[in-house]
Amino acid sequence: MSMRMNILFVLAALALMIISSSFFIINETERGVKLQFGKVVDADIQPGIHWKIPMIEVVKKFEARVQVLDARPGEFLTSEKKRMIVDSFVMWKIDDVERFYTRTLGQVQRAEDLMSPRVNGGLKDKIAARTLSEVVTDQREQIMEDLQKDLNTILLDELGIQIVDIRIKSVEFSQEVSETVYDQMRTERNRDAAEHRSQGRERAEVIRADADKQESIILAEAYRDAEKIRGEGDAKAANIYAKAYGKDPAFYAFYRSLNAYRASFAKKSDILVIEPDSEFFKYMNKAR
Repeated sequence: MSMRMNILFVLAALALMIISSSFFIINETERGVKLQFGKVVDADIQPGIHWKIPMIEVVKKFEARVQVLDARPGEFLTSEKKRMIVDSFVMWKIDDVERFYTRTLGQVQRAEDLMSPRVNGGLKDKIAARTLSEVVTDQREQIMEDLQKDLNTILLDELGIQIVDIRIKSVEFSQEVSETVYDQMRTERNRDAAEHRSQGRERAEVIRADADKQESIILAEAYRDAEKIRGEGDAKAANIYAKAYGKDPAFYAFYRSLNAYRASFAKKSDILVIEPDSEFFKYMNKAR
């Protein structure tokens, strides 16, 4: 009885081991292939729980997320034969799992070793077709886009790899080239500054001319309004004087003579040469 129990226990353990080894899990961040005696029988296993035949089928798992290849800095020549050292990196991911496995045996390092010459060669060709200024400023983004497109055409077919992005981290120059780059940058900045100053002066002249025009219009309108108000005031004053004169002409004449006396003899030093019996002294002679 004891021997039978031991055998059953061993058989149950073996069955449990076989069943447990028949199932495997592919995570969301993984890609997998199933091999049967070294031959791919399932090229793209989706995330989830799957089964396989123990000891006959083998599952290989690969990283499905974006990976980064930090390329070695390389020396490149522009179309002007200017030397520069370019440091770049590549972001890539596995697109065709079966092709990736068959071409690289699933080894990331092998894939990057095969990828690096392609990246450096493509970057060398792109830089060699452009001037120093284009590489540094004008067409830097275009170089990366064109290189990514060209590499995807090759690497998808050769390695099953998709290039997600390519970026230049830094560009270093020799002393001679650095001076050329800085001189060119200074020239461009000075040209931009001169253009902005010219536009600013032009705008200032327009604003100044408009302000002068507005000033002239405001002064003209103010003078017109002032003359109109002054005329209206003079008319009202004349009307008041006329009404006052009409009510008592004798008193009005007397009042005007007093104002004339006051204005004529405002200072002791004032001298008035006139005949004593003139009309001017009419009221003074009749003071009583």
